[in-house]
Amino acid sequence: MPPALSHRQALRMMECSYLAAAAALIWLALYYLPVGGSLFRLALPLPLALLTVRRGGRAGLEGLAVSILLLIALMGPVRGPLMLFPYGLLSLWLGWCWQHRQSWWISWGLGVVIGAAGFLVRVVALSLLVGENLWVVITRAGAGLLDRLLELLQLPLAPDLLLVQVMALVLVVIQQLIYVLALHALAYWIFPRLKAPVPEPPRLLHGLVALDPL
Repeated sequence: MPPALSHRQALRMMECSYLAAAAALIWLALYYLPVGGSLFRLALPLPLALLTVRRGGRAGLEGLAVSILLLIALMGPVRGPLMLFPYGLLSLWLGWCWQHRQSWWISWGLGVVIGAAGFLVRVVALSLLVGENLWVVITRAGAGLLDRLLELLQLPLAPDLLLVQVMALVLVVIQQLIYVLALHALAYWIFPRLKAPVPEPPRLLHGLVALDPL
């Protein structure tokens, strides 16, 4: 007869299953519901990051694996694993940094890299899935922003394709800078209430995020 689980092991297993299911449900809501996309994107990495902070990196990996398997069963082998890019990887990275009390500059900086790379991977995967180059949409946004910038500065320049592509990448990086910082702020406000404290923000960022907890 196998030995009975200890109270700590049972609690760890329960937290892993519930938080993994919460992350999977948020991904389903983000993918299928027509409203609340921004809110779901902010909430998506937090359950697994919380699990990593409370129970360690191994529990975070287990939770991510459970979420992916659940999503594969519900959404298929293509759409389910897309949660990894960047939300799953970002949740593990941020949870590990917060558990080990790493500086926000480290978690934020590499988090932006993970977020941008994951975003590009997701664009490629979705382009293959729908049979259309979705990068064109981002490129058009970059071209529009570049045209406005040149018009504002009154520069008689005609942007070439390389410059437009660079501007599109800059837009992706700026988006991830804001997104990952917002995740830090949310965790800083919420996680201490759940007995999972987050390191204090740097002095330069303290005025932006050090609000009263929720």
